Amino acid sequence: MSESRILARDDLDFLLHDWLGVADLLERPPFAEHDRDTVDAVLELAEQIATERFEPHNRAADVAEPHLADGRVVVVDGVREAITAFAEAGFIGASVPAAQGGTGLPFTVARAALAWFQAANIGTASYPFLTTAAVNLLLAHGTPEQIAAWVPPMLDGRASGTMCLSEPQAGSSLADITTRAEPRDDGTYRVIGTKMWISGGEHELTPNIVHLVLAKIPGGPPGVKGISLIAVPRFLEDGTRNDVALAGLNHKMGYRGTVNTLLNFGESGGAVGYLVGAEHGGLAAMFHMMNEARVGVGMGAAALGVTGYLHAREYALTRTQGRAVGGRDVTSPMIPIAEHPDVKRMLLAQKAYAEAGMALGLYCSRLVDEKDTAPDDEARARAALLLDVLTPIAKSWPSQWCLAANDLAIQVLGGSGYTRDFPVEQFYRDNRLNPIHEGTHGIQAIDLLGRKAVMRGGAGLELLLSTIRSTLARADQHPEYAAALESALVRVEKTTATLHAAGDPDVTLANASVYLEAVGHVVAAWIWLEQLLAVDARDGTDGGGAFAEGKRAAARYFFRYELPRTGPQFDLLDSLDTTTLDWTVS
Repeated sequence: MSESRILARDDLDFLLHDWLGVADLLERPPFAEHDRDTVDAVLELAEQIATERFEPHNRAADVAEPHLADGRVVVVDGVREAITAFAEAGFIGASVPAAQGGTGLPFTVARAALAWFQAANIGTASYPFLTTAAVNLLLAHGTPEQIAAWVPPMLDGRASGTMCLSEPQAGSSLADITTRAEPRDDGTYRVIGTKMWISGGEHELTPNIVHLVLAKIPGGPPGVKGISLIAVPRFLEDGTRNDVALAGLNHKMGYRGTVNTLLNFGESGGAVGYLVGAEHGGLAAMFHMMNEARVGVGMGAAALGVTGYLHAREYALTRTQGRAVGGRDVTSPMIPIAEHPDVKRMLLAQKAYAEAGMALGLYCSRLVDEKDTAPDDEARARAALLLDVLTPIAKSWPSQWCLAANDLAIQVLGGSGYTRDFPVEQFYRDNRLNPIHEGTHGIQAIDLLGRKAVMRGGAGLELLLSTIRSTLARADQHPEYAAALESALVRVEKTTATLHAAGDPDVTLANASVYLEAVGHVVAAWIWLEQLLAVDARDGTDGGGAFAEGKRAAARYFFRYELPRTGPQFDLLDSLDTTTLDWTVS
């Protein structure tokens, strides 16, 4: 593996080139100016900036989180410099077409490069990542005037972006937001309301901030159908300060380097805002940003899982303690704890979770490129549908299981693991936010079971299963794994039908989280089989050195220790259990 404790470069190279075949993408017209040398240079630059600019203040930003001084948000030294370096290197617009001011890389390559920053310092990385998502939303839904006004300064680091969805009284229930946008004769709106949990909502890191705010225009339909999307810049075109006020800072257990805010819009009559997209079409537009962010959250979780594993592995290889079985005489030399079977178990589990999460995120990134650039309409539509089905899994599975990897990293370090002398406890705290970020685990579960599994008559789920079965058709050299995965696919089909035949949506959706966990593990097993086939194709079934040996060990672990977890879960789901429904909280 790479000597870096941030990410494993050899794994990224394997995923991009040997598995996902980005060379094929580089032959398509949108990416024709790039080649393998470009990809390698981008990854090298990302590693360099992440190592030199992001990682050094990761601990400092965690210890001295953003605070207020004379009404301004103060962050530790190094954050501004890191974001400036990120912007100057072109990473904010890495996947934005060159014609629109970006670098024009495949989304798959850009996402792999950005993982370096998430692993090095996820708190600082959050600022430009939100800006990238805002840029992509504006390019998709903004007017030419809005794009001209805000996208160039976002790409060069003069402005940042936020998503303003939640409110103190509404949380994730966006139908209940009360922020309103009152139209004016000049085509602008006056935004009045309060938004909560706004990452990057106020700071001095960029001269301007463009808030993308969900609000309701008076007279619109009730619920989510009445939500519009309004862009509210902190500073207006003439340089005057908009009516947006910082009402307070939220203090979190992780991502402490990212300022998190409570914002009041319209304390002095109304913040000037501009409609993005159609009236009452705000939620659909915002989902463009949210779905990108959801895959990004899963990638961030995987990146933290990988870096935690690399730190734990390094510690285990250098920390001597105890003696080998059969050599317990005190005169026998102590051995590295990496040689103890239970430590091996914990390291292998971390590797299995983290590398599956990273691969899943990059696979979904490849689907983004397919839906945008595939040569025919049918291929684009298939990619878009498969991405839609996989998004809740790509967000939630790494957020759950790469957090478990971080937990094991702490365990490997023993008493040192839960001290601040080592960074693994911070990785855990940072990652604990990801099961909540961009839609909680339960929301993703309801989305998967209640919508994605049955949309278009079940076409999305059918496409996922047929895609997995196409992998099984190539897995002659791994009959044990292929048979286990085929059995799991049969269970997915049967259980999905059983849950939706229950006749009671409460019973169906009460089991959604277990369904997400089970299907997520099936998908992760598929991702491991895909990686195993790519290792075989590259190195042969009997060779490949330590890298290939590690991949095969992790795949074997997942199929023998992890995939079997799903059997009892499917059994429980098939029983249409009502335990949670029957309990009255008192």
